[in-house]
Amino acid sequence: MQPQRRRSRAANIVGRIALVLLLIVVVAAGAWGLGALNRRDADRVGPPPFLVPLQEVEPGAAAPGNAVAPPPTPGDNPLTEWATRVASKTDIPVRALHAYAAADLTMQRDAPSCRISWATLAGIGRIESHHGNINGARLQDNGLPSRPIIGIPLDGSPGVRAINDTDGGRLDTDTRWDRAVGPMQFIPGTWNRWAKRAAADGQPADPQNIDDAALTAARYLCGGGSRDLGTGPGWWAAVLAYNNSVEYGQNVFSGADAYARASVPQ
Repeated sequence: MQPQRRRSRAANIVGRIALVLLLIVVVAAGAWGLGALNRRDADRVGPPPFLVPLQEVEPGAAAPGNAVAPPPTPGDNPLTEWATRVASKTDIPVRALHAYAAADLTMQRDAPSCRISWATLAGIGRIESHHGNINGARLQDNGLPSRPIIGIPLDGSPGVRAINDTDGGRLDTDTRWDRAVGPMQFIPGTWNRWAKRAAADGQPADPQNIDDAALTAARYLCGGGSRDLGTGPGWWAAVLAYNNSVEYGQNVFSGADAYARASVPQ
């Protein structure tokens, strides 16, 4: 009986080893499966967000860095290629980049001494409406948000200026108070003074249209050609005229500078 007992003990040991090996295989397979799911989930997330470090620049001290200029042919494919490349490096939609670049090119022709950059327009668009994508609105291929972008009533509430209605509610649907409108958040009175249609189609300028809004913002910032945004004092005078807040100016500066740097080919 002794040899049979040894054989039984050996069989038990072999069985236990086999069971341990099976458990190791099962655990390893489960870990691999979870890893694969995690990797797949990570792939869904896409590239990391575009980071804009806040630069606490003193007003007038400097202008944002030089951005790579768009091609001087806004109606041709080179502009689309340029916008696609810059969009891939930033958080700016291609359609919004088209609008900022087209406004840049128009001002190079109409007011070259202003030296406004698409990156500054993008810096403002980022703060005002995240380039036409805010509060459920999405910028569409036709340049309009999926629903009108209209700000809060400027009714003198804490931290809010009081501006009585200036447009009869035509632009902002409010007949009591003015409200900022469109992707670049224009007050109706300011819009009516500086508005210009980007497309030569004979239609009135529309503050909800990002092409019109970007060009009008450029005209307003340039102040009729009285400012040079290539200098620190000129840039800050323009942006503080848009919104008289140092914090606002620093946020626009930070975005514009980050966009300019990202536009440089590596």
